[in-house]
Amino acid sequence: MKQRILLVEDDAGSRFGFVRYFSKEGYEIREAETLAAAAEAVAAERFDALVLDMNLPDGNGIDFVETVRRSDPEVAIIVITGAGDIPVAVDAMRRGADNFLTKPFDSASLAVYLRKNLEVSALKRSQSASLRVQHKDAAVFGEAPGMADVLEFARVAAESNCAVLITGETGTGKGMLAKWIHRNSERASRELVEVNCSALQGDLLARELFGNLRGAFTSADKDRKGLLDVADRGTLFLDEMGDMGLSLQAQFLKVLEEKSYRRLGDVKLLKSDFRLICATNRDLDAMVREGTFRQDLVYRINLMTIHLPPLRERVEDVPQLAAHLLGTLDAPCRELSGEVLSLLCGYDWPGNIRELRNVLERALLLAQGGRLEPRHFLGLGKGATPAKPQLAAGVNVHQAVDAHVLAVVSELGGDVDAAAVRLGISRATIYRKLKKLKG
Repeated sequence: MKQRILLVEDDAGSRFGFVRYFSKEGYEIREAETLAAAAEAVAAERFDALVLDMNLPDGNGIDFVETVRRSDPEVAIIVITGAGDIPVAVDAMRRGADNFLTKPFDSASLAVYLRKNLEVSALKRSQSASLRVQHKDAAVFGEAPGMADVLEFARVAAESNCAVLITGETGTGKGMLAKWIHRNSERASRELVEVNCSALQGDLLARELFGNLRGAFTSADKDRKGLLDVADRGTLFLDEMGDMGLSLQAQFLKVLEEKSYRRLGDVKLLKSDFRLICATNRDLDAMVREGTFRQDLVYRINLMTIHLPPLRERVEDVPQLAAHLLGTLDAPCRELSGEVLSLLCGYDWPGNIRELRNVLERALLLAQGGRLEPRHFLGLGKGATPAKPQLAAGVNVHQAVDAHVLAVVSELGGDVDAAAVRLGISRATIYRKLKKLKG
């Protein structure tokens, strides 16, 4: 991918020379004559570097340095000043510029500065990406039959730039796998933008994806970037893709074909070079036959399909998954007794890995820092449906009630409203219990 540079310079001759030189050097150059035009360019797309003349027709660029730095902490910024403006350049660096050059200078000199600052910027982005993924769940593939194929497909996906479709039941770890692919790809230093197409539908999803101009609709009180812009040169992860409406499917198909889009209320065409990963627990082929999903969109999003099997088909991986999840939950001990492992491996896990995590988290709360024992796994019974919680030895009534509330909230995927209806208690009561149990 070409590195993208924004050159802000009001002298047409200087711009022409710089653009010609740096285009031959392999950079993608955007030009702006004024601060207003530069602000518009920065709002429309992301840049690897900004070369900014301080003295422009509509003002001094010092405040603009701060504006750019707030929106993109890692972008390289080089300011250009006249010979008598050294204090201005120093002030610009204090506000966030990386370097400055005084006129006159040639393109070769600027190229040296630009190359060095781009290297530093790339290191900053890499470090920022590493910090973002620290303490987050990593994908644990397991050793069950079929998981070797999943790992191999994931590696191929990480090394390529193709669209990936991850299928599987709810809770099988589709989101974790998408993050693993992104973190092991050449786009790891850029953003992974996750959108749940089930939680946001229709116009709300369109606003999130495309952004909007002020006044585009009643509540649009300011210009707003879309997630397609944030995902530029990164990864866009569309979870629950099967829940995207037909009208938006048509719009998104055009985005995939042209890699361009318009914000709501805007006529200007914007570009976004994103890598697409989709996930769904639905049968898209059946939806195509029913007329609820576009066949041409299926062709676009499933250049590579990775299917994650349900946990009940890979129970031999439960001990490894449990140990990993206990680590993410900061458990004092990741080792489980034979009795506990037998209990976990004898369960059908209708909620898959997500349910396993919830069960372990609830058990840790009940154990209160002690060793996990079978009595802490209230609600786990044999078969595909969790048994009703029973009052185990050493657990008082209040603990059993709290555990039952947690079990219902976990079973409903964290939906407090639905849990309140099922339990016949208020949402406030549930929130109080959750707050108390989590310390």
